[in-house]
Amino acid sequence: MAFDIEMIKAAYAQMGERVEAARKVVGKPLTLAEKILYSHLHNGVAKEAFKRGESYVDFAPDRVAMQDATAQMALLQFMQAGKEKAAVPSTVHADHLIQAKVGANKDLNVANVTNKEVYEFLSSVSNKYGIGFWKPGAGIIHQVVLENYAFPGGMMIGTDSHTVNAGGLGMVAVGVGGADAVDVMAGMPWELKFPKLIGVKLTGKLSGWTAPKDVILKVAGILTVKGGTGCIVEYFGEGAEAMSCTGKGTICNMGAEIGATTSTFGYDESMERYLRATGRDDVADAANEVKEHLTADAEVYAEPEKHFDQVIEINLDELEPHVNGPFTPDRATPISEMKKIAEENGWPTKIEVGLIGSCTNSSYEDISRAASLAEQAVTKKLKTKSEFTITPGSEQVRYTIERDGFIDTFEKIGGSVFANACGPCIGQWDRAGADKQEKNTIVHSFNRNFSKRADGNPNTHAFVASPELVTALAIAGDLTFNPLTDKLVNENGEEVMLDEPTGYELPTKGFAVEDAGYQAPAKDGSSVEVIVSPESDRLQLLTPFAPFEGTDLTGMPVLVKAKGKCTTDHISMAGPWLRFRGHLDNISNNCLIGAVNAFNDDTNNVKNQLTGEYGEVPATARAYKAAGIGSVVFGDENYGEGSSREHAAMEPRHLGVRAVIVKSFARIHETNLKKQGMLGLTFADAADYDKVQENDKVDILGLTEFTPNKQLTVVLNHEDGSKDEIKVNHTYNEQQIEWFKAGSALNLIKLQNE
Repeated sequence: MAFDIEMIKAAYAQMGERVEAARKVVGKPLTLAEKILYSHLHNGVAKEAFKRGESYVDFAPDRVAMQDATAQMALLQFMQAGKEKAAVPSTVHADHLIQAKVGANKDLNVANVTNKEVYEFLSSVSNKYGIGFWKPGAGIIHQVVLENYAFPGGMMIGTDSHTVNAGGLGMVAVGVGGADAVDVMAGMPWELKFPKLIGVKLTGKLSGWTAPKDVILKVAGILTVKGGTGCIVEYFGEGAEAMSCTGKGTICNMGAEIGATTSTFGYDESMERYLRATGRDDVADAANEVKEHLTADAEVYAEPEKHFDQVIEINLDELEPHVNGPFTPDRATPISEMKKIAEENGWPTKIEVGLIGSCTNSSYEDISRAASLAEQAVTKKLKTKSEFTITPGSEQVRYTIERDGFIDTFEKIGGSVFANACGPCIGQWDRAGADKQEKNTIVHSFNRNFSKRADGNPNTHAFVASPELVTALAIAGDLTFNPLTDKLVNENGEEVMLDEPTGYELPTKGFAVEDAGYQAPAKDGSSVEVIVSPESDRLQLLTPFAPFEGTDLTGMPVLVKAKGKCTTDHISMAGPWLRFRGHLDNISNNCLIGAVNAFNDDTNNVKNQLTGEYGEVPATARAYKAAGIGSVVFGDENYGEGSSREHAAMEPRHLGVRAVIVKSFARIHETNLKKQGMLGLTFADAADYDKVQENDKVDILGLTEFTPNKQLTVVLNHEDGSKDEIKVNHTYNEQQIEWFKAGSALNLIKLQNE
């Protein structure tokens, strides 16, 4: 039986009434995304039609999911909210803190020792507040959620940008910062700007070497890393219906790489098959009773241009396998063009490592198709030219693929299995030789390939592809190899070709697992004690941020003017810094150290206006804070793209930064700044970015009359006595302005509970 089946049945029981009410107020047929959104309004049945991309709406998500790196800060905040128990079903998943180095068992044992304090904290705080805890080794949050919690038509938020993976089971699942999770767990509404809608029509059918991963790699090339910002992407058509549920999950997972709020698919037979295969017959039966509400109205898909803000059509019969990268997930290259483009760009073509698995591509189907190629390598006497690793997404997947012989097959070609955890995908990879920073190429089936993300080496060229293509490329050891047309020479000197990969949508013997790794919370957690040592360097109880002083902000120095791409990895790096995710002061020592300073094209090297000397960003910010001076960060386009980590907002807030002023924001990061009582502002004229000088003193005027839709004024007081007065926009509504005035959204919750 499924977890929380009564909650799911209750959600379905009210869905029909709410969808019908929404259809009346909207006055036209509804997309799937609209049905889910309108059926999860915090105030119940819809009484008005919301404007896409404009209206701020309060929602009531069905559940919350948190991974261990972000759960620490989320739960430290929740402990301040004064609640006895989480108001909605919630889970914590210990998946981010396990470093990949030797192999699954040894790496997990090391993690259990080095992270003991954090795991005990997460286990006890979950136990106290009625939160399910998935222990280290249980699997990656998104795969575990898909296997156990996701349900068609549901709404979920999660403290990880790839929460969107659950769209593969027909959810609206959105990545958020921890403060949003705290709101929902505290019984408060969750606020979201009503998304615009992008429809992707899939015609034809995947076959041969082409995989679901290639759909999203193609879409990323079309929309770029910011083309989906503020939008829900809804996939439909015969190609969608012919695809596996886990394949749909892969596509939704990487929707985070186009900035999409989330992506989703309508309920179909593949989802029903997956639900039943993962022991959730009761969910499938309940979904079948309301299935007309779990997909768009027929008129929508018949004439999508009338119902979506943008429509993309992809013919899967013609879609070619893609390899995206390096350094950005939207640089899309069909495999047939890779040789030419790699040569033109001087990319290293020798592949050092091929890595498959992760939350994006570790389904049974993915692994079985990759294993079919590994088996070919054995039978055709091919030696794998690259190192090869496998990262299972969950213990259930790992146990099942071991039972069915796939791990043994991979080992025959020299493959090694990492723990059921994020590992190399998020920089938790102790890769031998990475410290030498040599120029090299890796290929993986993960989702992100920003500079330094996998191994910390800025010269590692990381390319994203499907697991089967990664496997083929690892066998060949050459980025220019096209398995559709090219031959390989085997140990006997014979030319051979790899046949098309084959696999199984679901295990023919069913899924199996001995210990899935789940810890249920205490029914009454009132007597459970959560201990945080004041001497700890990994956990730190939070001190509330100061409220707004009620005056305009003046005389603030420029901390850094970030140039070009500035992701949350640049603002708050992962990798070795993950150990400090529960200690705000310690992790703030990585604040903006990866941002490129526009004044000297260097990283972590900014001018301290108090001394005239150059130094590290965090140290400079601390100097300003110690002097009682706020500071300002300036940035470029799509500032804060990437992971949902709220540390990228909390760290500058902790270090005294008062405002972040950029050309444009990624959605999650902008919300995180608002939640922490920061000013997230955008240039009314993007060209004004160029007016910011290194020695400027910055004033922000109009805050005493801070209101929605009213511009603020920024004065750049230059060193020579001249000044530039520029206008900046904001998207704060009345509620968000109250967050700012209170010092943070959490401060406001506490005030309301007093």
